[in-house]
Amino acid sequence: MITNVEIRSLEDWMKDPPKGTEWVDGKLIAKHPNVWVDDVLVEHQMTLRHSRIQANLAGDWKNYKEQQNLGGEIYTEAPCRTQKQGRKPDVAYLTPSLSAQFRDVDILPQSFPLIAEIVSPTDFAENVIAKAQEYLQSGGEEVWLIFPQNQWIIVVTHSLRKVFVSGEIADTQVVLPGFSITVDQLLA
Repeated sequence: MITNVEIRSLEDWMKDPPKGTEWVDGKLIAKHPNVWVDDVLVEHQMTLRHSRIQANLAGDWKNYKEQQNLGGEIYTEAPCRTQKQGRKPDVAYLTPSLSAQFRDVDILPQSFPLIAEIVSPTDFAENVIAKAQEYLQSGGEEVWLIFPQNQWIIVVTHSLRKVFVSGEIADTQVVLPGFSITVDQLLA
């Protein structure tokens, strides 16, 4: 949805976030912006691989929560508010209690408990790590940073950081207890 309202604040963004945007550091930004690399403009586009990983993980989390009768909801690109930003995580899980509490809101007023961000080749590591910390400081409990090019999954919670690589099994640490998937299966 494209809005005709000028976005000047996080509160404006929260009312009607334009498609494909986040509110970061007091500015409206494209979720997947173009960047300059060695004096060459690299246009970011959602790749088939990124989209496939996003859909597969959302489906895997959904199937697992249903098989385990855990309740809650799985979302893709759903807007949430962190302490000072407006974000749209690639994949997110909302627990049953939070789902009931925020059933009728358009934008979650905190981070989702479980979030996955699929890292693009044009993303900067510092920005991705800062985003994970931001989620954890705003109600998030567990963040998966998925690096398709390197075949890494980094799982971050308030108390630990784990790196899973090709040939290993990545598993949830706090939210959706017992969920696991091989790195190769998710990133295939």
